[in-house]
Amino acid sequence: MRALLGFLLLAACPAFSADADFNGRWDITTKTQPRPRAWWVELTGVGTPNPSGKFVSAFNGDMNKIDTITVANGELRFVINAPRARDTAKQQRNAVYTARLAGGKLEGAYRPEGSERPPVEWVGVRAPVIAEKDDGSWKEGKPIELFNGKNISGWKALNPDTEMKWSVVDGILRNAPPTTDIISEQKFWNFKLHVDFRIVQGSNSGIGLRGRYEIQVLDDYGRPPNTHGAAALYARIPPSVNASRAAGEWQTYDIRLVGRQLTVVHNGTKVLDKVEVEGLTAIADNSDEGEPGPFIVQGDHSYVEIKSFTVTPLVK
Repeated sequence: MRALLGFLLLAACPAFSADADFNGRWDITTKTQPRPRAWWVELTGVGTPNPSGKFVSAFNGDMNKIDTITVANGELRFVINAPRARDTAKQQRNAVYTARLAGGKLEGAYRPEGSERPPVEWVGVRAPVIAEKDDGSWKEGKPIELFNGKNISGWKALNPDTEMKWSVVDGILRNAPPTTDIISEQKFWNFKLHVDFRIVQGSNSGIGLRGRYEIQVLDDYGRPPNTHGAAALYARIPPSVNASRAAGEWQTYDIRLVGRQLTVVHNGTKVLDKVEVEGLTAIADNSDEGEPGPFIVQGDHSYVEIKSFTVTPLVK
């Protein structure tokens, strides 16, 4: 009996080993149009009795916990349960993802549970290791004014199928929601960014770094800091304090990104200090984490105004 049990365990080992190949962090590109989407998943313990995972983003632009992970006949299947809705008529369906390994990539599909619509196809690649550190060796290049105070030259619509309702009035860039997010034509790697912005009561916006990582812009004056609050690395890392000013007042972000190390100063108060950016947030329009990327200003939610948007590249 012991010999038989040992044989069965040995026979299962190759399968468990193959299942473990799904583990790690994956940057995902969806095959959707017209608005490009990028997702992120981290899988651990696949090939063991206790797999777990995190996903950005199935619901509400959040960091979603994966509820079920299985592998059968070489196919990975993971499910994220839909959050409960107050109105049961608006209850969303669970999100179901399947994938297979092919040439070192994940080739997958997504479909809401029970849906008869065609699945959304996607491809995942392993997230790159980025070794650069904000260690004092980076020098400032020539500052670049991405907003010229006159028009929206240098910016384009992130979603070309949505009406472009951004304008410049009295030297201030502003949107008129509902409209598209805007994306810079220039791309950057390591940089300092200074932004002067203003929001109205109830505003919700954000600034996307490299087109992948959102720093939240939110009317939350006086509230406790959280992962969805102003100056948070959205759904990932909360600010140490809430340094927001009241809606209607001008505010500043001074943001520094080197490799995966992120520092944010909000209205003169350092609220994120060289925190590690593990992966994409829901604003991401591209998943190419090892490459320079654009800036995004979120305009599809509510009102935001920009007075300056100055980027200083950091170089060796």
